[in-house]
Amino acid sequence: MKKKTRWVMVWAIVFGFILTGCMAGNEESTSTNEESNSGSNSENGDLEDKVVVYSPHGKDILSEFEQQFESEYDVDMEFLDMGSQEILDRVRSEENNTQADIWWGAPQVMFDEAKNEGLLQPYEPSYADALDDMYHDEEWYWTGTSQTPEVILYNNKEISEEEAPKDWDELIDPKWEDELIIRYPLASGTMRTIYSAMIYRDYKETESTEAGYEWLQKLDENTKEYSANPEIMYNQVAKGVGNISVWNMPDTVMLAEEKDYPFSYVIPESGTPVLTEGIAMIEGAPHPEAAKAFYEFVNTQEAAKLLADKYYRIPTRDDVEDLPEWIQETEINAMDIDWDVFQEKSDEWMEYWDNNIKNSAKETGN
Repeated sequence: MKKKTRWVMVWAIVFGFILTGCMAGNEESTSTNEESNSGSNSENGDLEDKVVVYSPHGKDILSEFEQQFESEYDVDMEFLDMGSQEILDRVRSEENNTQADIWWGAPQVMFDEAKNEGLLQPYEPSYADALDDMYHDEEWYWTGTSQTPEVILYNNKEISEEEAPKDWDELIDPKWEDELIIRYPLASGTMRTIYSAMIYRDYKETESTEAGYEWLQKLDENTKEYSANPEIMYNQVAKGVGNISVWNMPDTVMLAEEKDYPFSYVIPESGTPVLTEGIAMIEGAPHPEAAKAFYEFVNTQEAAKLLADKYYRIPTRDDVEDLPEWIQETEINAMDIDWDVFQEKSDEWMEYWDNNIKNSAKETGN
């Protein structure tokens, strides 16, 4: 009896060692898996549950990327669709209570302005080597996403290709009185750039705004309406309320091909402003890791090609292949512009236009 008890005790001790070893092995394995998972989460940046994006890109683009991003990252994307100048004003007003993470879409001059005011934070993306120096801030406060040439847009059901204005100065011919529908410039980065370019043409030689303001006065005399948003402008030109506008080439091509608007365009012969549209992280972004993920996501090669194929954006990345034929064949005579001057003077010039030129002929009855 004592001998049997002794063997039971021995086997109990042996089994205890085996069980302890197995538990230790399981703990080690669990620990290893946890470290592995932790490393994976670290690589993903421990993303927050949402990202807030301010953008003028329109609901079609924003809704598509919202769906794709949320599916890929399980992060809620919230967006506000508004003009780029409105975004800048809003970011300024929220400086002490930042609401947005990403500003996606605006001319580089606006990002430079926001950078100088301390409203942006730097971020160098993984695709940095695919961008020419002209397509990013030297300290990476913004990067360019697309190139946007400005054009003369016209209703091709009402105006023939032969009749259409071929250059900027033809727009101020009295024969086009009440034919222009213009997006309200102060709310639009595109329009502010076009108007500033018309002033800059003479200003760069004379440092005088007189000739530019006179040109804008004549344009105002031919302008029937200043539209509160792009959709109103598109509809008014399409209906023939006014048959001419000035806008960017990618949107004009898209509206003609995708929505069957009766739009054609002319690239001005003397040269046109070519904007670099960009993206930036907002200083104090409440969801910084999700913001970085979104920043990268909308600028992959695949995203750039999608934006080119479906939304007519001309990419800044130099490694995007098989671009649409219209992009490959487009020849742009880009204006030589000192963008620092634009940044410095644009607000002053636009304020003068708003206070002294806009609707002045109609108000005086001339």
